[in-house]
Formats: sequence, structure tokens, C-alpha cells
Amino acid sequence: MPNWSTACLDWETRIVSQRSLIPFAPLFQSEAEHALEVFKSLRVVDLPGQPTFGEVSDQWVFDFVAAIFGANDPETGKQLITEFFLLISKKNTKSTIAAAIMLTALIVNWRANEEILILAPTIEVAQNAYKPAAAMVRADPELDANAGVNGFLHVQDHLRTITHLSNKAALKVVAADTDTVSGKKAGRIFIDELWVFGKRPNADAMLREATGGLVSRPEGFVIYASTQSDEPPAGVFKSKLDYARQVRDGQVVDPQFLPVLYEFPEQMLKDKAYEEASNFYVTNPNLGRSVSQQWLEREFIKEKTGEGSGLQTFLAKHLNVEIGLNLRANRWPGADHWAAAKDTELGSLGHYEALERLLERSEVAVVGIDGGGLDDLFGLSVLGREPAEIEVEFEIDGVKSTRRMKRWLSWSHAWCHKGLFKLRPKLVTRLETLQAARELTVLDDPLGDVATIIEHITRIKDMGLLGGVAVDASGLGEMEDALDEIEVTQEAGLLVAAPQGGWMMSSIKGAERRLASGLLKHSGGPLMNWCVPNLKIEPTATGIRATKQSAGDAKIDPAMAMFNAVTLMSRNPAAKGGPSIYETRGLRMI
Repeated sequence: MPNWSTACLDWETRIVSQRSLIPFAPLFQSEAEHALEVFKSLRVVDLPGQPTFGEVSDQWVFDFVAAIFGANDPETGKQLITEFFLLISKKNTKSTIAAAIMLTALIVNWRANEEILILAPTIEVAQNAYKPAAAMVRADPELDANAGVNGFLHVQDHLRTITHLSNKAALKVVAADTDTVSGKKAGRIFIDELWVFGKRPNADAMLREATGGLVSRPEGFVIYASTQSDEPPAGVFKSKLDYARQVRDGQVVDPQFLPVLYEFPEQMLKDKAYEEASNFYVTNPNLGRSVSQQWLEREFIKEKTGEGSGLQTFLAKHLNVEIGLNLRANRWPGADHWAAAKDTELGSLGHYEALERLLERSEVAVVGIDGGGLDDLFGLSVLGREPAEIEVEFEIDGVKSTRRMKRWLSWSHAWCHKGLFKLRPKLVTRLETLQAARELTVLDDPLGDVATIIEHITRIKDMGLLGGVAVDASGLGEMEDALDEIEVTQEAGLLVAAPQGGWMMSSIKGAERRLASGLLKHSGGPLMNWCVPNLKIEPTATGIRATKQSAGDAKIDPAMAMFNAVTLMSRNPAAKGGPSIYETRGLRMI
């Protein structure tokens, strides 16, 4: 039995120096060579002269094919590496390579009546894989049953199926949006454009159904292939990508899973080295073959100057730069510092454990609340202030100085009514991800959010930490009555109306300055990682205001709740239940 690891701890060095991202030789060399002989003989029909893959492919393609087929034990027939994940930039012939790999699988297959499957999210993507596969067969008389006396592959375009006439095995290309995947018993499966599946509700269940045949196929494997998503990764794509990175980095030991991820090293992302044309090769291993350096350079300049359809989409699709917190031109500037502001301790804890630790570390805590109707989120932000001062360095007009200040800690949660899943179907996978992380509570009772928020506020108050609750006065509703019951009122100086619209500018800018200087830390997590990049900053007649990047699906309520909390904490509430600094005459703007 061979011994191997699918971790690639030096991948950053390898990818920059254009070395293989597969850190081991094929487990069974004879099987790899046999499959490569078939693969290399297939023709790339859409290139001049119809050359073979052996004549035009780069070494990374051969390494990937060898790793797949070379993992099959010829004595037992068992596939020792059963899952593969390929993340590669657009136009690197991913779908054509998929077609050739699965056609190779059909040719070398020994099981009678086997089903070999390419699963695509849409019929357009399915055609991208089927058409080159069918063309490869028709270009070779030794394969095409309709062209030569020795041909053994029968092409059926109307079924998107290629059948092996000797053993009746078939390669089928299925579009998930038109064809059913229920009852599939495929032993070898290629799942194309996983990022699209990541946007779909119940995609995980569908993929489990499609790959169910692997249970009884010891020789089986599944290959996931994708470009980066045109939105922050979500759903099954995010789950699989996160797992692939963990395996690659040695955080998870899984020798049956092989990740091959063409993405920029972390330092190059921080330095924005992906914007240098000389680095485009990092995520485009086919550069100079199927990808034009000149075209990439021209398109990048167009997007950079605002003449294209969108810089962030170009970077995601052609350079595999994950869309996250800092790619939108009109983004909130604090987004640039959000990821780096994650508190190490809070980020290592569970969601509710992080809140407990935040309160333990704080001398005072304030609460910000913001929410809309039943088609929106209801956001809660708890902002704590640590008792110890830290020294912060400032530079004003070229003059550096230091100042001692106290650090703030932020924790966020959201609620939504179950009806939101129907009202916003595009958000379903996102909401399911947040719910799984325990950062979103889905309610049957429309008032369930109020009851839980009151529980949190009551506990903070009973601990002697509550410095106040800041809300949007126009959205109080039943919340004000509930707060009255726990004596968090205007008269007590604990309930205040945070300014909204352009009047919130001080809080917005204050939060971003604290993030940049390390004076505002947060617990991390997918909720705010989603909401923060959804913030759009617009100029007003007297300043700026925060709004959504797009209507409907771009939720920002938890982020607005944080700004409300920042407004309150900026007033420096007294620690441990000391005298309030707020006036007691009515609900006032601060």
C-alpha cells in the first residue's frame, strides 16, 4: 500500500515558481501511464489542425490526469483518492479538460453498464462539456462507431450521451436545471462550475444524490471544478473550498481528497500583486496557450478605469481573487481593515462563547439594534470596552504622536422570519450558512427576535455592564414596550436614538478609524463578513451616509446595528453601572 499525503505545505512557493501543485507521484505509475496514453491521444477539435492533448497541453494537465487515474489500485480495483477539487481561472480550458478526462474514464472503464457523469449547473455549461467530448470521438475513426469499422463509441447528441458499445457503459452530460439527478448510480463524476451550485438552495442534497453511486463503486471518484464565484463564496462551494484549503495547508489530514487550487498566496493578495500583469500567470497555468496575456492586460485596464462591467468580477473570474471585503469602489473604507481586525481569542471560540468572553473582558457594554420588516434581518450588536488602555500611534500632517486609548470589542447576531427564505430565494444558501454558524436565528414567531434580544440586554444589565441601548427611533415599535419592562428607558438614560442617514457620519468614520488603528476588534464570522461588504457609502449634501450596495438581497442591518452601538460607545459611558452621562429628558439624539 503506497504512503502519501495530499497536503501541499509549500504551495505558495510552488505556484509562484510554476511547479506542480500535486506533491506526490502517481500512486500506481502503470495506471497513470495507461490513462495518459488515452488522454494524450484525444484531439482538441477547436484548435487549428486539431492537435492532440499530448501535443498542446501543459504539464500541469498531465499531472492532474495522472493523479486521478494513477490512484486506482490495479490489484484490488479500489480508488485510493476519491475526491479532487480543481480551482482555476476562467478560459484555462476547464470544461474541455473535463470532457477529455471523463471520456478517458469511459474508455478505460471495465464495469459493464457503468454510468459516467458530467454534472453541470445549467444547460449552457453542460453543452460546454458535451460538445468537445462528442467532437473528440468524431475526430477519431478508431473511436467513432459511425466512422470506422473498429469504432466502439456511439454518440447521441439529443441525449448528450456517449455509449461504449462493448460494455454498454455510458458517459452522460447532465444539466442540473433541466435534468433530474435522482437515482443516478454513476461511479465516476465530474461536477463543473461548483460556484454556481453554491448559490442554489438544497444544492448539497442534490450533489449527495448525484454522487450516491460511489457507495457501491470502489473504483469511483468525483472531481469538483470551478472558477471563483462572482459573489462572496456561499453554500456548497464555500464549504468545499474551505475544506480544500484546510487539506492543502495540512490543517485537515485527508489523503483521499486532493486539492489543486490556483490562487494567489496571502501576501500577494495583501500587496495587491494580482494587479501586476507580470503575475497573471499565477492563477492562469494555461497562459500563452488558451489564455492571452495581452487580452488579460487590456481587459484589466478597462475594468480598472471603469469602462468594463466590473473590476471585482474580472478579478474573481480571470485571476481567482475571492470577492470579499475590499473590492467594491464605493465600499465602506472600514471594509479594507475588517478581516485584519478579527480578535484572535474571540475568533477561536464558538459564536455564543465569544459573547461570553467579550463580556468578561469588558468594563462596560452597549447594545445597538437595527431591523426592518419580515423581508429583512433584525440585527443586534454588542460592543464592549476593555478596561486597559493601549498605546496607539497617530500621524497628523506628517507629525507622529501616540495616545493611550481603550479598545472596543464587537459581537453581532441576526434574526429573520422563515418567510424570508421564500421572499428572497437567492439568499437561501447564504441564510443557511449563517444559520449553521449559529449567527442567524430563523423564527416562526415574528416577535421571537424581540424576546431573545431582551434576554441578552437583561443579562448584560444584571451583570452591571450595560451602558445603554441605541436604536433607530423610527423602528422601535414593540421593542420600546419590551425595553420598558426591564427598565431600559429614556428616563433612566439607557435608551437613546442613534442618528440615522447623513447624521450617522461620525459613527461610520469613527468605526473605520478604530478598525484601522486596532482599537476596534470583532469576533469574526460569516454574518458580518457578508454584511460589511454590502455597505455602500454615498455622499450627501453635508457628508456621507451608509446604504446597501444593491436593493433587496444585500442585507446590512447587523452592520447598521454596529454603527448604532458605536454612536453610543463614543459618548464614553461609565463603567460598571456608574453614573449615566445621558440626559433623562426624553428620547434624544446623540
